[in-house]
Amino acid sequence: MMLNKLFFRKWILAVTGLFLCLFLVVHLSANCLLLLPQNTAKSLYNSYSATLRESPLIKGIAYLLYLSILLHVLYALLITLSNRKANPVKYVVNKTSQNSTWSSQNMGMLGTLVLIFIVIHLVNFWARIKLGLGEEVTYDKSGNKDVYQVAYTLFHNFYFVLFYTLMAVPLAFHLYHGLKSGFKTLGFYHHRGLQLLAKLSLWYAVVMGIGFGIIPLVVYFK
Repeated sequence: MMLNKLFFRKWILAVTGLFLCLFLVVHLSANCLLLLPQNTAKSLYNSYSATLRESPLIKGIAYLLYLSILLHVLYALLITLSNRKANPVKYVVNKTSQNSTWSSQNMGMLGTLVLIFIVIHLVNFWARIKLGLGEEVTYDKSGNKDVYQVAYTLFHNFYFVLFYTLMAVPLAFHLYHGLKSGFKTLGFYHHRGLQLLAKLSLWYAVVMGIGFGIIPLVVYFK
C-alpha cells in the first residue's frame, strides 16, 4: 500500500515536472522577444502577452500550469517527508556521491531555491499584470498592457538582474536531474535511450539556464 502511494506521488511529480519543462521552452521562446530592438520588441511582446490573456485556450492552459506548480511542490514535499521518515538516521558511511550526481543529492535545496524564484517572479509580473496589485501597468499605443515596460523597468534594477541571473543556476541543475528522473518514473528504462536522455537533459538544462540568465543582462545593458 505504501509502495503504491509512493509510486503515485512520484508519478504526479514526474508528469507535472515534464509539463513544466515543456512550458519553460515556450516561456523562454517568448522572452527572446526582449532581445530584439526596443521598438520591435515592445510591440511584439505586448501583442503576444495580450493574446495569452485573451485566448480561452491559453487561459485553460494557464490554470493547468498553476495547478501543476502547486501539485509539483506539494508532492515533492510529501516525497521528501516520506523519505526522511523512512530513513530517520543517516548512515555513518555514505557513498551516495559515488552513485548519483550532485544535483540528485540536493534536489530539495534546488527545488526550494526555484520555488523562491517562482514566487518572486509571480509577484513581479503575474500579480501586477493579472491582479492589478502594486504599481499600475500602463498601456502602449496599440491599447495593450505595456508588459514590455514592466520587464524593461525590472531588468534595469541591478539587484533584480543579479537575482534573476543567479537563480538560473539552481534552475538548470534542478531541470537536469528532474527531466531524467521524470522519464524514468514513467517507465523509460532503455539503456541506450537513457544515455541519450541524459545528454538531452544536460543540453536542455544548459539552454534554459543560459537563456533565462542572460536575458535580464542583455535588457539591462540595452
